[in-house]
Amino acid sequence: MQKMVGLKQIRKKKGYSQLKVAMDLNISREALSYYETGKRNPDLEMLIALSDYFRVSIDYLIRGKEFKYDN
Repeated sequence: MQKMVGLKQIRKKKGYSQLKVAMDLNISREALSYYETGKRNPDLEMLIALSDYFRVSIDYLIRGKEFKYDN
């Protein structure tokens, strides 16, 4: 399972609690905690919802940094 480093980073940067984000996205606080710690991976729909909610890329949510494409 992949730990979502950027998810926890952006949540803390914005000053949001796990409970607030979970309630806003209609998921349990435990599910969000599992995503952050890598105990569970979100499905594609949830990745998109998290990306839209925090206004960051899915890559950022997973890796904690934006993807850099080198030619």
